[in-house]
Amino acid sequence: ELGWISKVHVNRPAVVRHAEQIKKWRTVKGNWQAAWLLKAVTCIDLTTLSGDDTPSNVHRLCFKAKHPIREDLLKALDMHDKGITVGAVCVYPTRVTDAVNTLKAAGCNIPVASVAAGFPSGQTPLETKLAEIKLAVEYGAREIDIVISRSLVLSGQWESLYEEIRQCREACGEAHMKTILATGELGSLANVYKASMIAMMAGSDFIKTSTGKEVENATFPVGIVMMRAIREFYWQTGNKVGFKPAGGIRTAKEAITWLMLVKEELGVEWLTPELFRLGASSLLEDIEKQIFYHVTGSYALQHDLAMA
Repeated sequence: ELGWISKVHVNRPAVVRHAEQIKKWRTVKGNWQAAWLLKAVTCIDLTTLSGDDTPSNVHRLCFKAKHPIREDLLKALDMHDKGITVGAVCVYPTRVTDAVNTLKAAGCNIPVASVAAGFPSGQTPLETKLAEIKLAVEYGAREIDIVISRSLVLSGQWESLYEEIRQCREACGEAHMKTILATGELGSLANVYKASMIAMMAGSDFIKTSTGKEVENATFPVGIVMMRAIREFYWQTGNKVGFKPAGGIRTAKEAITWLMLVKEELGVEWLTPELFRLGASSLLEDIEKQIFYHVTGSYALQHDLAMA
């Protein structure tokens, strides 16, 4: 529906002002903070996307995915029997089989997500992107994080962008598809809104801010614009699309702020792993440190959280 796209205008100064206010929000304390942090853990896509990934570090990542917080800390919070795990494990297509087999052997049902479609640049032919998606699904990935061709946004080729994402959605089959917009490379907040809308119209289950490889990744102005697009799309169609900020989210305080922003913009029903994810590789370490401090009253030493 190009009528939606042609009328879009984003009031950038207003968005930036709102984003600055978000940074000043007071964070929650005590048991409330621990509760928010455990909620954040269940929404993390625990990620390793390095050129030197091996079966062994994927095995280690999967172990951490199943046991994100030390068992004694969860017992102290009376949360040891609540089945707290991360939302998904995210790897490159060549490591999907390692992750699937490890999680299966561990007896847990955490989904494996795989980046595909020419990640992170998107500068590969569409045929190659579709083949990569199909292979990742064949290897056992239940979620696919695709990346769009930024050139189609920058040149205003919205119908071509729609068709590319639609074909990727078709290639995913039963797997959930998260569409990475690479917002730091789209040129304007208006383009972010338009690309969000096109991605949702084409069937995306989630829209995601960044690959984590760009200079600018998840920021609050971009998050606000994308969530407003999700809200408008829900009002117009009745379809709930998930949101995933990714890249540069490293502290427990940032994670809580993102959760609060989602609650404010989209509502409590979006605060589930089905509709909200945090893309992160090092965030879990800081969350576990904060929970350790909450339980023990002292800061964790390096060996206290060795698997972090």
